Amino acid sequence: MLTKKTFCLFVLAFLLAMSLTNCSGTGAPTAPSPAAATTVPVSSGTSLTVSAGSSLTDAFKELGKVFENAHAGTKVNFNFGGSQDLRTQIEQGAQVDVFASADTKNMDALQTKGLLAANSQTFVHNRLVVIVPKANPAGVKELKDLAKPGLKLDVADESVPVGSYTVQMLDKLSADASYGADFKNNVLARVVSKENNVKQVVSKVSLGEADAGVVYTTDAQSAADKLTTIEVPDKYNIIATYPIAVIKPSANAALAQQFVDLVLSEQGQALLKKYGFAPR
Repeated sequence: MLTKKTFCLFVLAFLLAMSLTNCSGTGAPTAPSPAAATTVPVSSGTSLTVSAGSSLTDAFKELGKVFENAHAGTKVNFNFGGSQDLRTQIEQGAQVDVFASADTKNMDALQTKGLLAANSQTFVHNRLVVIVPKANPAGVKELKDLAKPGLKLDVADESVPVGSYTVQMLDKLSADASYGADFKNNVLARVVSKENNVKQVVSKVSLGEADAGVVYTTDAQSAADKLTTIEVPDKYNIIATYPIAVIKPSANAALAQQFVDLVLSEQGQALLKKYGFAPR
């Protein structure tokens, strides 16, 4: 039978052995506490760059807000300008996700160089109109007045889509005997300035720096408080075709396609119609 002294010595030996075992490192490793786990950083958002013809400025800005609201954390940055300049920027390596052109010529040039992720799609149409300041100091009432001596006419350069369309319109008018074969040359002789995009034409006519200008219906509508419009009959008008596409080097191709899808959707088309664009 164990004495009290022997029992105490036994317990002391047992406790000492257990202590040595825990300190030896041969036991199972202790799991790290949840607080010690590595935190994975969360992206602050995605940026999408859309290059679009100047005439799309107001409509696309609203479309951008719609897109951002539907894609939390995404910021749509716009680059508006003449389609010819935007095309050149893309050809020179500008980081662009989506391109919306005011003509097929500049889009086709990118397609030829293999810079489109897929074939472009037409999303709207537009048409030409003549604008004059509200006060109309030159008394421009009809298309024939564009050839009046002393008139100051402002148009876009022919390298700009709307400038090219303007020349095509004048060709049609000159082919009509009621205007005469010299009508185009007489009108071009009244040009005092050629602009790099359609918004610049609107600005100069609105400020009274020119007596008249040729722009898109949509641009005239956006400045209706400052301008008077003279319609161009269908037989002389030129219908502008607007294509859109994802740019091949895009780092956000899937998101870029979603923006294109919005533009082509029923919602997008309704918004574009509100700004005066004709259906695709």
